[in-house]
Amino acid sequence: MVVMGRIRVPHGIKGWVKVQPFTHETEGLLDYPEWWVGRDGEWKPRRVAEMAVHGMTVIARLEGCDDREGAAAFKGSDIAIPRSELPETGENEFYWRDLLGAEVSNPRGEKLGKVASLLDTGANQVLVLEGDRERLIPFISSVIVEVDVAGRRLVVEWETDY
Repeated sequence: MVVMGRIRVPHGIKGWVKVQPFTHETEGLLDYPEWWVGRDGEWKPRRVAEMAVHGMTVIARLEGCDDREGAAAFKGSDIAIPRSELPETGENEFYWRDLLGAEVSNPRGEKLGKVASLLDTGANQVLVLEGDRERLIPFISSVIVEVDVAGRRLVVEWETDY
């Protein structure tokens, strides 16, 4: 499963939820009429009855969810899509899932930590590293030197004292 977003809060009183997409384009979730919804790796398929882009978020109503209380039960749930249903990535494109757990070092071989998560700040994505301390590294071309998905490693232009 590839986590594509998270249900944040109910939206209105008719069973809609507000979703924070983790996709590059907000509209990315609209391509999938069925989402796998869950927490802690426990997934259940849910058909999407209705959905739309609402600013930088997606609003959706899952089949069988017709009121605010039902929508509130999904608060904090992740939305995932089976990897087999996702399009292949192009050159220099990556699914966030593929970067999680990757070892990160600088060109001098100094280890900076492992990718624990990624943040989307609106301006760019940020790698959150765990290691001797937490580091936040912007995922931008001037910083990212190499991404080796198969080898589970990244090389970044970043110093250990940043």
